[in-house]
Amino acid sequence: MTMELIQAVLGWSIVINMGILLWWFLFICFAQDWVYALHSKFYGISRVSFNHIHYAGILAYKLVVFTFFIVPYLALRIVN
Repeated sequence: MTMELIQAVLGWSIVINMGILLWWFLFICFAQDWVYALHSKFYGISRVSFNHIHYAGILAYKLVVFTFFIVPYLALRIVN
């Protein structure tokens, strides 16, 4: 595999992952009541637990995206 191919794969992975992160964030911001109603029906969780789970999930997902996609992409761009 060439450096250009790896950069392209990482670049598109960043776009897709940031899209997923944005979609998740927008649902939590603008449709929180609907998402909470859906999750509480299945899991019976409180509003506080719902908020903690989703904000911790968003944080963990963001850390994974930065660690495994954005930082290697930037490192390859600097080296190349």
